[in-house]
Amino acid sequence: MNKFRQILLHIVIWASIMLMFMFIASGGNNLNYESMVIFGYFGVVNIAIFYINYLITLPTFLNRKRYVWCAIAVFLLVVFGTFIKCGLAYYFYNVVMVRNEGKYVLGFWEYFASASFVSCVFVFLSTVLKFIIDWFMNEKIKTNLENEKLISELAFLKSQINPHFLFNSLNNIYSLAYQKSQKTPEAVMKLSEIMRYMLYESNESTVKLDDEIRYLENYIELQKLRFKDKAYIIFEIEGETADKRITPLVLISFVENAFKHGVATDKDNPITIVLNVTSNKLYFQVINRKSNQNKDQTGGIGLQNVKRRLDLLYKGEYRLNIEDKEAIYNCELYLDL
Repeated sequence: MNKFRQILLHIVIWASIMLMFMFIASGGNNLNYESMVIFGYFGVVNIAIFYINYLITLPTFLNRKRYVWCAIAVFLLVVFGTFIKCGLAYYFYNVVMVRNEGKYVLGFWEYFASASFVSCVFVFLSTVLKFIIDWFMNEKIKTNLENEKLISELAFLKSQINPHFLFNSLNNIYSLAYQKSQKTPEAVMKLSEIMRYMLYESNESTVKLDDEIRYLENYIELQKLRFKDKAYIIFEIEGETADKRITPLVLISFVENAFKHGVATDKDNPITIVLNVTSNKLYFQVINRKSNQNKDQTGGIGLQNVKRRLDLLYKGEYRLNIEDKEAIYNCELYLDL
């Protein structure tokens, strides 16, 4: 809401309150002179006290933690506002000071005490409003900072995926080139397609599930080239995947882990990848036989990375089961799309 609309809204609210009290004081009839004086002139003074405290006194002293000066400023505001009311009261003496049709007349100090109390009420209301708005603003700032931190962390995690994947893929292509394999150019082309997807098509918060599946298929084909078509991989896709979306680069870490730490050349124990979509639920499973030779001495960042991304993006909407047995490694991911 811009400044003009805020000011207009405040004017409308205060005008409505003043008119309502004038109408009530007039007994539901047409507005009379007495109610217009009491709730009109004095209402303006009270509203002025409200905003002087809200816009000047509190921001100047309270926000800077100058509490003593704030108390002094509030006291002076109440006293000054009350003296203005007293001046108005004596100007409209017969309306304000004379009560019960002339039978009772308010004394100065009696009216001063009453007017001071009303001034204090408006100071209190403006202070409460200030604290409420500041609390909401602080919560909004806190939420924005948390969101910015979340976005930064996600960006950092995603930035780790590309170098991690590229490092492993280049090692595979280097192996093909070292063996002078004729499939080295095909492997480079597959890597180019994969990197194009990672760099350009996966920049959105979600991508089409079919695109992510094609990305996995390209990766698997790249791995098959590495093993000279002696890799045994089963990739089963079940259910309706069209029109479904998923956070990009979430599934690849499980597949990459299977090739990196598993045995891909065992015909009797192939790497098995199952992707099943039922309604808006995704089930993804990767099973591989563990290799005793292919150990990642650096510890790897793939699965740690994906676990953190799942926590940030699908909190409460996913379940990850990992079975690390002596010979078999089994990952199962249940995800709400």
